[in-house]
Amino acid sequence: MEVRFENETIWLTQKQIAELFTVNIPAISKHLKNIYKDGELEEKRTISKMETVQKEGKRFIKREQEFYSLDAIISIGYRVNSKKATQFRIWATRTLREHIVKGFTINRKRVAQNYQKFTQAVENVRALLPLFGF
Repeated sequence: MEVRFENETIWLTQKQIAELFTVNIPAISKHLKNIYKDGELEEKRTISKMETVQKEGKRFIKREQEFYSLDAIISIGYRVNSKKATQFRIWATRTLREHIVKGFTINRKRVAQNYQKFTQAVENVRALLPLFGF
């Protein structure tokens, strides 16, 4: 699955979200409609229209497609009824609990991939501690 990462967020199409949570696209559409109707999220802030190129036969076709932000993906994950969505909710709740209790959350995979940036961030925090009396 191709995931778009722009402006500090992840963007997926309805089809990709349906694949992620192993449900059909109409279920995603229904949940998005209700999310926007209930005012849980704003369409303008969670939808990005991006041009995609697809090969059809021997031709390449450009189409404008709607992509949904991580906020929309998370909201859908809390509404969808599937085993994958349940696993997502368990993970999200555990991660949120860890963040609230500890005051931070560490994604070990991302740290391993960006170890140099992580150690620099730790050094930056250490340098700030005396300013706050630590």
